[in-house]
Amino acid sequence: MRNPRSHWLLMGAMMLVLASMLLLGGVLDHQVGAEGGGGPHTPLGAAGVPPSVSQGGPVVDTRSGAERSLSAQPGKVALTFDDGPDPRWTPQVLAVLAKYHVPATFFVIGAHVAQNPGIVHDEVASGSQVGIHTFTHDDLGTAPDWRRNLEFSQTQSVIAGAAGISTPLLRPPYSSEPDALDRLDWGAVQDAGKHGYLVVLTDRDSEDWRREGVQKILDASIPAAPASGAENGHDPKDQKNPKGAAAAPPPGFVLMMHDGGGDRSETVAALDQLIPALQARGYTFDTVSGAVGAPSPLAPAGSTARWKGAALIAAVQVSVAAVRWIGWAVLASGVVGGIRVVVLLFAARRHKKRRARPWGPPVRRPVSVIVPAYNEEAGIRATVESLSASRHPIEIIVVDDGSTDGTSAVVEDLIRHRRPGEPPLRLIRQANGGKPAALNTGAAAARGDLLVMMDGDTVFEPETIAWLVQPFADPSVGAVSGNAKVGNRKGILGRWQHIEYVVGFNLERRMYDLAGCMPTVPGAVGAFRREALARVGGVSDDTLAEDTDLTMAVIRDGWRAVYEERAIAWTEAPSSLRQFWRQRYRWCYGTLQAMWKHRGSVLRRGSEGKLGRRGLTYMLLFQVLMPLLAPVVDVFAIYGLLFNDAARVGAVWLAFLAVQVLIALYAFRLDKERPTALWTLPLQQVVYRQLMYLVVIHSLVTAVVGTRLRWQRMQRYGSFGTPAAGQQRI
Repeated sequence: MRNPRSHWLLMGAMMLVLASMLLLGGVLDHQVGAEGGGGPHTPLGAAGVPPSVSQGGPVVDTRSGAERSLSAQPGKVALTFDDGPDPRWTPQVLAVLAKYHVPATFFVIGAHVAQNPGIVHDEVASGSQVGIHTFTHDDLGTAPDWRRNLEFSQTQSVIAGAAGISTPLLRPPYSSEPDALDRLDWGAVQDAGKHGYLVVLTDRDSEDWRREGVQKILDASIPAAPASGAENGHDPKDQKNPKGAAAAPPPGFVLMMHDGGGDRSETVAALDQLIPALQARGYTFDTVSGAVGAPSPLAPAGSTARWKGAALIAAVQVSVAAVRWIGWAVLASGVVGGIRVVVLLFAARRHKKRRARPWGPPVRRPVSVIVPAYNEEAGIRATVESLSASRHPIEIIVVDDGSTDGTSAVVEDLIRHRRPGEPPLRLIRQANGGKPAALNTGAAAARGDLLVMMDGDTVFEPETIAWLVQPFADPSVGAVSGNAKVGNRKGILGRWQHIEYVVGFNLERRMYDLAGCMPTVPGAVGAFRREALARVGGVSDDTLAEDTDLTMAVIRDGWRAVYEERAIAWTEAPSSLRQFWRQRYRWCYGTLQAMWKHRGSVLRRGSEGKLGRRGLTYMLLFQVLMPLLAPVVDVFAIYGLLFNDAARVGAVWLAFLAVQVLIALYAFRLDKERPTALWTLPLQQVVYRQLMYLVVIHSLVTAVVGTRLRWQRMQRYGSFGTPAAGQQRI
């Protein structure tokens, strides 16, 4: 079947959307050129900054190309708040302002506006003004031109979407009094003027960002009393009126405070005392434009700007929610994965101790071995010869399922040259009907009551069958899974599959055995009681995973399916990525079919209920849902490297890898395998794992759209021969 490219287009589009949301989330979390890059510049002096600006008022206008400074009118105070809106502190600030019927000017961060648009609407509705404080609190003095443009435009856009207005007021992050401007700051101020912005600095900094207490904020915010002089401990520069002019209004000023960026409880408490204290000294409060005697510069935003702003707000909110939920999902997957590791290791250790005890009286009766074969010319000789060396009495039945190569000729040659003492070998030819049909044909012709089923690319060790049938000493056992190992493991793909077989498949089979919910007796090495096979109607062709389907059916009929790790079989794994993909695609798709077919077992009792509630739940979680989350985890990891603490993310990945190595070492020890292949494990985590979850995603999409997948047969090369007893291949 030709792979449906639309699946990949859909997945690519989804991943692009996810990456875009995470990128936007990184910007919103102040991780891209944000607060880490701000702060005081290297001292450059005020060279290049006109004295009329550095020694002038806090409002700087360069929009016409010439610079001029504006100061607050006598007796006027412009309260300004930076770094909001904050969902906790800004409403409290607004409540204090409303209590005293005082307006203010809020210099908002665009990212915060997008997350809290309703608060900005309330600020404007209360009579206050808003100005921009950039989108990400970036340092405009060091930002390139394109970044400044983005900071201006995006903040302006979300303000239009939130409050329906446009504003020319701008306060650069990390700014203070005019005399603190350096050359970089002045360049940013001039550039802001070219974009039509009126830059608002400050006369007084409340220093509430220091969080040194309410009194410290009040001391920094309230000018010296008009009747006081230096002898009373006040700074004479705060005393600007001529001596004796007590009736004149006090000098006006712009005061910088903060309603976001951290805990602002001290700011709110200080504000509640500051307003009446200043009013008692004759001050009145106004917005920045009102304080300097200018009309309000706010204007209604056009409909296009409002729609654009609303779209940006929606994108930001979706991004924030996505980052939050992905973070929780990644955390949950880590916790669940950790629990899985503990359960697997505990089950493996307990299973090993349990298997040290005999199953019962030795099983020595003859066994029928069924080998379905379709175009297995390359490997069928090794398969039959390995069976011929078996130390358990058997008969061998090869069912040629309509092969178009020389499979039958090879088997016939083996029949003609049988040596004395070798087990009987029969060849059955039939028209191509698929593997289930071939297995059923072999079962019908078999003489024994114990049936061993294997693939035509697999070889057994001399003791394999003897170990495989011993569990039938227990009359409740209806199916036995053997221990399949990768024979062709010299290439890196072979090593990866070798690790997967030992660590993944066999560890899980030990757990399934203990839990009484073994979902799959593999086609490469499995045995069934004839009675169990007959009671479920033989091997079904309803799914592409006939081994999983058959095992589930046997368990639902009341039989036990167990795992015997000493029954070792060597199988030929795919040697190319294309073959690997086709094989795993078929396996995964067939497993999904089997899970759906046997979903009713979830509501049953006994062994059937164990299969449903334990086996199917585990498979759904770790073979379906977790692989679906895996791409998200990987993209989130890249997001963490780019926008968070890369060292911490790297440490987490190394810790994860270390856990994987320890699990693999234990699994290899259980299987008596040399751990030489584990040097490929780190690369497996960043290549092989991605292939596996892509297979799952592709299979799920195929199942959802209802596509019927054909049998995907792997090309055989006969890449290994018959092993001696106990031989370990490398």
